[in-house]
Amino acid sequence: MSKELYVYIDGKYLTKSEAKISVYDHGLLYGDGVFEGIRAYNNKVLKLEEHVNRIFASAKAIDLQIPISKKEMIAVVVNTYSKNNRPNGYSRLVVTRGFGDLGLNPLKCKVASVICIVDDISMYPQEMYDNGMPIITASQRRNKAVCLDPQIKSLNYLNNIMARIEANRAGVSEALMLTSDGIVTECTGDNIFIVKDGVVYTPPIHVGILEGITRNLVMELAIKNGIKVVEKEFTLYNLYNADECFLTGTAAEVISVTKVDERVIGAGVAGEISKKLLAVFHEYVRENGTPIK
Repeated sequence: MSKELYVYIDGKYLTKSEAKISVYDHGLLYGDGVFEGIRAYNNKVLKLEEHVNRIFASAKAIDLQIPISKKEMIAVVVNTYSKNNRPNGYSRLVVTRGFGDLGLNPLKCKVASVICIVDDISMYPQEMYDNGMPIITASQRRNKAVCLDPQIKSLNYLNNIMARIEANRAGVSEALMLTSDGIVTECTGDNIFIVKDGVVYTPPIHVGILEGITRNLVMELAIKNGIKVVEKEFTLYNLYNADECFLTGTAAEVISVTKVDERVIGAGVAGEISKKLLAVFHEYVRENGTPIK
């Protein structure tokens, strides 16, 4: 029988079966909180400082005071991997508004709660990484920044979940979301890229996307490998007529898309640039990251 995992909650390590939060926590009652998904490879946590900076930025945007420092937060993540003896894995870092009452007022929550979970994750089967995957375009539109800015990685993920339900009904693993004006933004859990005539294009932040940490890393790796990258608005027309398409995300890494809304993308197989970027990504994560003690 495998050893039970430990979960960090507010300064304590509890077994998975013991780890609980109050039903009065506003993270549960209202989705009032922020989170990060973080990967570890080869006994090193990838881009940990960037993830911690982003969760603090998300918290600031919703006026949520995190009760520990960035340095302490980094230690929480590293120590949770170490406590669970996981040299490789996926961690979920969560900050909720904390214990309050049944009313909406966040001032009733005196102290935010910090949670860190370490476990395994597998977004897509290996066959999809080898051969590419189909996706659909959801009818669910991406939140506008004037309503709830997608740059905030909040616990309120209903916008994404509604689109994912459409993907499930269509029998595919991911759904693309557009703005109300039909501009491509991102998928429910991944950023999107297309390739045309050897140039990689991805939507800019202002169209309504999460500024993905894996997205930024893949852009850097592409440029270092002589591949031109352009942040530019585009529509489904450009996507349908692309030579390649791929998605990036902490859990997904880099995965090719070979069909969108039943339109075959390019040659209908994982493209050369997509495969190159997945290979250099794997090279990078083997050697870089914050050491797990």
